[in-house]
Amino acid sequence: MEEKREKNYRLINMNDVEARKVDWLWYPYIPYGKVSIVQGDPGEGKTTFILRLAALLTKGEPLPGEEGQNLREPINVIYQNAEDGLEDTIKPRLLEAGADCSRVMVIDESLKSLTMTDERLVRAIKETGAKMVVLDPIQAYLGANVDMHRANEIRPLMKRVAVLAEKYHCAIILIGHMNKNSNGKSSYRGLGSIDFQAAARSVLIVGRIKDEPEIRVVCH
Repeated sequence: MEEKREKNYRLINMNDVEARKVDWLWYPYIPYGKVSIVQGDPGEGKTTFILRLAALLTKGEPLPGEEGQNLREPINVIYQNAEDGLEDTIKPRLLEAGADCSRVMVIDESLKSLTMTDERLVRAIKETGAKMVVLDPIQAYLGANVDMHRANEIRPLMKRVAVLAEKYHCAIILIGHMNKNSNGKSSYRGLGSIDFQAAARSVLIVGRIKDEPEIRVVCH
């Protein structure tokens, strides 16, 4: 047992660590190789927002704030949604946004639900080379035995997803709903453990302007 502990013990000297810059899918909101969270109240436009981004990315067009910049390379996207139908909701929204649907892939969940620890997720990223992976919403992809309010269960799960994002240099985006507590800080209004937000590199909140309900705002 003592020998096993010794094998698992290693000190990292920061002098030996090579500093590197973060690459961005969308600067400064969504980084490559990291986990990002997009959250908001139900019906506020989280899914529409992500599908609009996906549409631009599949065509290599500039994202908001990048107008005037050179065209980027189109990328493949994996989009998993446990709440809306592919045929009557997701596909029409992609078409409306002008997406190149040949670059949007969905792992078939008809026989078995997908989880964050599912090897099919790894396989799909490797086979498609997807640079954006979306799981919508978070709680649908935790697995039946994971309590989203327990930090000790969420931390290893988020660590695994973060390692996956880093290994394949893709942006993994988790979509989350907000709780009903409107009095606290927005960072504490995400459903489940605060460890979701703590483990993410970037958190975006989608909401509407009070006096202009047709306008949505994305806050970093």
